[in-house]
Amino acid sequence: MKNTTWDSYQLFLDVARGGGLTGAVATSGLSPATIGRRMLELEGQIGRLLFERSQAGYTLTGDGQALFDQLLEMEAAARKVDSWQRDAQGGAVVRIAAGTWVGWLLSQNMPVICSERDGFRIDLHLGERRASLAHRESDIGIRAFEPEEANLAAIKTGDVAYAAYQARNMRFAGPQRWIAVAEDEAVSAYLRWPHQNRRQEIAFTVSRPRSLHDLVLAGSGIAVLPCFVGDQEPRLERVGEEIAALRHRQWIVMNNADRHRREIRTVVDRMTRLLKSHSELFAGKRPTYA
Repeated sequence: MKNTTWDSYQLFLDVARGGGLTGAVATSGLSPATIGRRMLELEGQIGRLLFERSQAGYTLTGDGQALFDQLLEMEAAARKVDSWQRDAQGGAVVRIAAGTWVGWLLSQNMPVICSERDGFRIDLHLGERRASLAHRESDIGIRAFEPEEANLAAIKTGDVAYAAYQARNMRFAGPQRWIAVAEDEAVSAYLRWPHQNRRQEIAFTVSRPRSLHDLVLAGSGIAVLPCFVGDQEPRLERVGEEIAALRHRQWIVMNNADRHRREIRTVVDRMTRLLKSHSELFAGKRPTYA
């Protein structure tokens, strides 16, 4: 195994857990061609065939399963070292990855998630791109779909609805003016919707979703927002009905091997209660104009 790095082993784990190259793309961020080449290189370095390859995917050989089992033990040992190091630095840290708006809701309710009596700290990372838990960049993530990775556990919290919003009682003298996140930053379906359906009417583009809310409140135009954001703001009103095509399920996701750590279990339980207590708001059943 000379010159074999941990990155190669981690990529092997991604392929094994995902059942092939496609499953590993989401967790690694690499292309299928690159992952396939890296697995061939790993087999060459080890001198053993690790996968049976077919159109249905990648299946572990006997040697592949043996390596997989050994690497799981290495992962577990690495987690213990990481936990030990965090304890030495002054308490455990629970890393949460969430989208802009769920992060906004969590921030408003953070004393419910972590109080001064808890022996852990929270690291909250906000972004629209998929939370990566397989590499343990985060402990807990919020996703718009049930994870397919075998090493991840998930709790369904309900549906999320979306609608277009404008400042209350706003009337356009001319054509409607839409506000959108710049197309190269529109990684979520609701961010792509204006580009796909109102492209000619887009008057403003911004680099971050949080600015959509501010510009709509200022009366600059119309923007698509989650209903749990727009419906909580009495200064906003919906433009038309819910955009049904954007509705999706929401999941709290965690690494299956870490989910029983006391601090992670505590935070997950609290987040689950918080999100489920807002389930009607998430599902768009409490519009402010009703």
